[in-house]
Amino acid sequence: MKALVLAAAALALIATSVATPASAQRRGGGEEKSPHANPPEKPKPDDKAYKAALERIPDPKQKYDPWGGVAPAQAPAPAPAAKKK
Repeated sequence: MKALVLAAAALALIATSVATPASAQRRGGGEEKSPHANPPEKPKPDDKAYKAALERIPDPKQKYDPWGGVAPAQAPAPAPAAKKK
């Protein structure tokens, strides 16, 4: 009888510990915020400052060629064919 009571108590303890959520998974513990609540306002870009910054960028003297160092500017002339006698 004593073993039956002890087994029932152990089973009840295990069942309650499994059924309760892990408190480490909850953050803050305060009230939950609705996703439809007022979101924080994002700063709006300043169009005038953006356009002024673009105008301050100097024009390049030469057009940028990302493959300029890899590909030769001109193809080398083919070697003259050897003459047969």
